Amino acid sequence: MAVIAAFVLNAGLNFVLGLLIAKLLGPAEFGLFALATAGAIVANTVLFEWLRLSATRFYSARVRIDEPWIRQGLDRAYMALTLSLFVAALICAGLGFTLEPNAGSRLAITAGAAVAALGIGVFDYHAALARARFDGRLYFNLVAVKNGLAFVLMAGAAWFFPQPVWVLTAAGISQAFAILLLYRPLRDPIVPRVRLKLREAWRLFVAYGLPLIAANAIYQLLPFLNRGSIASHAGLAEAGYFALAADVTTRSIGTLGTALDLLLFQLAVRVEEEQGRAAAERQVGLNIGVVVALLLPCAVGFWAVLPALEALVVPEAYRGPFAAYAGLMVPGFFCLAMTNFALNPIFQIRRRTRPVIAAALVGLALNGLGLWLLPSRYGPEGVAIAQTAGLGAATLILAWRALTGPQRLHLPWWEILAASIASLAMALCLLPLRHIEPTRALLLSVPLGMAIYGALVWLFDIAGLRGHVAARLTRSPPETAPAE
Repeated sequence: MAVIAAFVLNAGLNFVLGLLIAKLLGPAEFGLFALATAGAIVANTVLFEWLRLSATRFYSARVRIDEPWIRQGLDRAYMALTLSLFVAALICAGLGFTLEPNAGSRLAITAGAAVAALGIGVFDYHAALARARFDGRLYFNLVAVKNGLAFVLMAGAAWFFPQPVWVLTAAGISQAFAILLLYRPLRDPIVPRVRLKLREAWRLFVAYGLPLIAANAIYQLLPFLNRGSIASHAGLAEAGYFALAADVTTRSIGTLGTALDLLLFQLAVRVEEEQGRAAAERQVGLNIGVVVALLLPCAVGFWAVLPALEALVVPEAYRGPFAAYAGLMVPGFFCLAMTNFALNPIFQIRRRTRPVIAAALVGLALNGLGLWLLPSRYGPEGVAIAQTAGLGAATLILAWRALTGPQRLHLPWWEILAASIASLAMALCLLPLRHIEPTRALLLSVPLGMAIYGALVWLFDIAGLRGHVAARLTRSPPETAPAE
């Protein structure tokens, strides 16, 4: 529960912080900030993601004691990459100061993006270690401290120095400083290093993680290319409209998915440790039912309240384009969530992660074809259509690979169908409310949608959620629990 609470906190503060920064910077500067942020995420993915994924797959409370070389290998690799990126940031900053003494120069923005990527990488790694140990309290503290620092430093930078480079730098510093404040509980017991074991660990991390980061880098490249395409054809302000819509939409759909993945994938890893690979694959199949049952109504609900959300929450300068872009992006970001949180785990459990690259490449190719054909017909909105088509195609390719052949994954099809029907029923009930006054629409839609979908979930026990809730509500307090 601490992990879920941490993600609720993270999602809420990130949502508010994103809107606040967009308002303080304005559309043009926010468009440049969004482009630099997308670049920072790509850099973080290429440099650090293979190690973070290896941490979630191979590190655990048992490994912490029995196989200390796993953590040692992760730490040493992270240290080398962190120092390299920090040196690159210093070089860019130095060149920018001497050649282009302007906070808006390309070198300055590159240096700020490098600092942001460094902070993201260091924080995500240590957060992954806390989750892999099932230390919910430590994870919650990490997220809380990071969000508090990020809100103060990034909002303060946007207020006093309304230029992207300072906000990017504040983002990196806030995440790295959160790790420094909580470094002691994150440490493992100190034991002698074994060089042979370290080399074996690095080979294991590379074989497992590189295909995943290649796919993730491609997915992170999509928004970078799409925002750059809009900026080159319609200006930075239009790129800012697109970026804010994309950020809000993906967070509204993907944040819960990330929280579920943190719990469900680690559960599958623990099942594999205790019961073997076959049991872990069955657990992944059950997990997919839970992911669909919880993320599909989120996507449908976000679409239902989109007009009210735009009128009440989105800064005035972004209204109009925001809803147009976000409405087109909802299906694509839902497909991306299914890829990341439902389909990828089966290949991670099998340690055969190359199929995810093929799916990502198909998505990139279709997105590129859409960028060539659609904007001339539909304008900037054609870029959003191209992105959704690319993400949808990637999901279909990966689903075909996972669900066919002798090792096909068995899904809980009834749970998926039931969740789809329940989400459709919720959408039909909320559809008339999209056209009423925004405040009333939002106040009515959220509780009504939750009540309708929750009632159907409870009635039909979709994905076993009724049983999980009932068990949580009837669980005996620790002091009265019977002794085993």
